[in-house]
Amino acid sequence: MERLDKFLCDSGVGTRSQVKAILKSGRVTVDGKPEKDNSRKIDPQTQTICLDGEPMGGRRRVVVMLNKPSGFVTATEDPVERTVMELLPPEMKHLDLKPVGRLDKATEGLLLFTNDGDLLHRLISPKKEVPKVYYARHEGTAGVEDIQAFGEGLTLRDGTVCLPAKLEPLGEGESLITVCEGKYHQVRRMMASRNMTVLYLERRREGNLELGGLPRGQVRELTAAEIEGLEA
Repeated sequence: MERLDKFLCDSGVGTRSQVKAILKSGRVTVDGKPEKDNSRKIDPQTQTICLDGEPMGGRRRVVVMLNKPSGFVTATEDPVERTVMELLPPEMKHLDLKPVGRLDKATEGLLLFTNDGDLLHRLISPKKEVPKVYYARHEGTAGVEDIQAFGEGLTLRDGTVCLPAKLEPLGEGESLITVCEGKYHQVRRMMASRNMTVLYLERRREGNLELGGLPRGQVRELTAAEIEGLEA
């Protein structure tokens, strides 16, 4: 048994306050009978809950893409820093979304959120080798030896071993880097190990998803087809 208002929130109807207003308006029925009590206990397995005649399904899996700006830490909460959770719009605050992996405070670009724990762990597991593509502006210019070193897998100065990665020079001081894991400050540290200090870093792609034209600081919910692509 669970509260009716929680069930409706989990179904993606709205925030607690929005759900309360919807219930007061008489738009919700339980087994065909109008219900306005937000604290009513219901059993989704045996009862049918509808909004405007449409059955509600309870917890709805949601995956959201954010174009992260600089200046926010990837955490659900932090006592000092501003977190990426502040960038989610109010209508998504009740969906129990969590960041998928992390981008450091200065790094911008594609960051996913989901309320699906299984999908979250799949995407962050190095065993799944989900490719992540970064654009970097950096000191120096990548050469053939750097490309080869990335391809063979780097051992960083502190002994951290990185899986083979792809380094694509775009010209003087610019490169694309593709990695399949997410160690602490990995791309910056990999580039530094080749004497190319990163000045700017943006994640542009993760798996089958591209950042595209999503404005900085904005979010969009993924389509069912995009989510299926992440699971493939």
